Amino acid sequence: MFSWSSRNGKKEPELFQNVSEGLKRLYRHKLFPLEDTYRFHDFHSPALEDADFDNKPMVLLVGQYSTGKTTFIRHLMEQDFPGMRIGPEPTTDSFIAVMYGEQEGVIPGNALVVDPKKPFRKLNAFGNAFLNRFMCAQMKNPVLESISIIDTPGILSGEKQRISRGYDFAAVLEWFAERVDRIILLFDAHKLDISDEFSEVIKALKNHEDKMRVVLNKADQISTQQLMRVYGALMWSLGKIINTPEVVRVYIGSFWAQPLHVPDNRKLFEAEEQDLFRDIQSLPRNAALRKLNDLIKRARLAKVHAYIITSLKKEMPSVFGKDNKKKELIANLGAIYEKIEREHNISPGDFPNLKKMQELLGGQDFAKFPALKPKLLEAVEDMLANDIAKLMALVRQEEAAMPSQVVKGGAFDGTMNGPFGHGYGEGAGEGIDELEWVVARDKPSYDEIFYTLSPINGKVSGAAAKKEMLKSKLPNTVLGKIWSLADVDKDGFLDDEEFALANHLIKVKLEGYELPAKLPTHLVPPSKRGQEQQ
Repeated sequence: MFSWSSRNGKKEPELFQNVSEGLKRLYRHKLFPLEDTYRFHDFHSPALEDADFDNKPMVLLVGQYSTGKTTFIRHLMEQDFPGMRIGPEPTTDSFIAVMYGEQEGVIPGNALVVDPKKPFRKLNAFGNAFLNRFMCAQMKNPVLESISIIDTPGILSGEKQRISRGYDFAAVLEWFAERVDRIILLFDAHKLDISDEFSEVIKALKNHEDKMRVVLNKADQISTQQLMRVYGALMWSLGKIINTPEVVRVYIGSFWAQPLHVPDNRKLFEAEEQDLFRDIQSLPRNAALRKLNDLIKRARLAKVHAYIITSLKKEMPSVFGKDNKKKELIANLGAIYEKIEREHNISPGDFPNLKKMQELLGGQDFAKFPALKPKLLEAVEDMLANDIAKLMALVRQEEAAMPSQVVKGGAFDGTMNGPFGHGYGEGAGEGIDELEWVVARDKPSYDEIFYTLSPINGKVSGAAAKKEMLKSKLPNTVLGKIWSLADVDKDGFLDDEEFALANHLIKVKLEGYELPAKLPTHLVPPSKRGQEQQ
């Protein structure tokens, strides 16, 4: 909790109970007045609203068409979402915000941007051409209780990219990039060509490299030797576009719940998937720090913007030659940047893109720009120097109070259980109306395998069972879930009935059905009835 002094020297009466409330107050009272006065919102980014500070962490998926973005979301949630389409052609032609909701369904873009509880109101500025291609898919899924996921239209290549979308695609992505917690760029191991449109998109995400992660998807469909070449080519291509000294983090794998085509690199894919899942799972815990970091970046840019606007205003003649002077100032904007940099000791990295700023200034009337108002700048300086430090202490308190807050449910549960974890539909409905345990039909053949694993006291260890279960070639997320369901008594071992159940669930998955979230009563081994899921 903290408060700050008002201008008359008295303390503000409010005490802030959480980071979100503190950020809202700081923005409204100290940063927004500066932004509003110098028309920051016309040049850079729309004003922030309460929903921007209150919303759950968001993950933005970006990639060329058919790289597996929609399948990736489906893999995380282990559930279809309203409005999804999957195919080799460009299927997703809309921005789809996949969010938690008690009522499953789709909310169209025009209705979405008038909902004050959703952080999308400012997208209204992109017009109907965009809003007709924007929707929210709401559903009751445990993964979405912690995060929201934004699916984007596949980036076009070849002749297709010449067709206009009717709205500024890169600008929309930039708007999302400012507000999300993680940006995942997906690449298909079979087609690494970075199209002109994709190159523009990555450039639009500049200044958000800290949020960016790269996924090389469908890597199980090529050999180890080919994979090494593909990985090298991807890093070379990215190095030309993402101009940062740090190497961007690339995760290699096959992010869907199907058997691996080429299982040679299974261990690599397992480790990569676990790392990516840990990264996504940490988002709720780090959300407050991300919002604080973004507010600091915004404040620094707003401060520089104010200096640029007032410098241009100062140079304008009062009566004649305004148009010629305006053209001259825009042409010499680089020199004005350097002057401001020297006078106010500002880092070059805090300045907006020169070319973009020159374009935006072309349509402005410099005579209407306001003069410098030191008190507005002092308020932002005070915020950066004092209030942010106090708020940072509150961030640490909040993080310490919720050490276990991670994304749960869906594929994340499969990486947390038994020997498949990183710590150690319909098919499951078969036999629901039968008196006999449905697994018993195939149990004799499963027993033969069970006794080759040298059980001790009638049970096989997790390591022995894992070795056998890996023969299915199913990913670790799936096998981890199967282990969790089959180890009914939660002792870390499988007896003959539990082993048979695990094999039955593997068969269910290989036949294309979904696994149940909880073991149905009719699948519980007869000897374990009454003690399941304790």
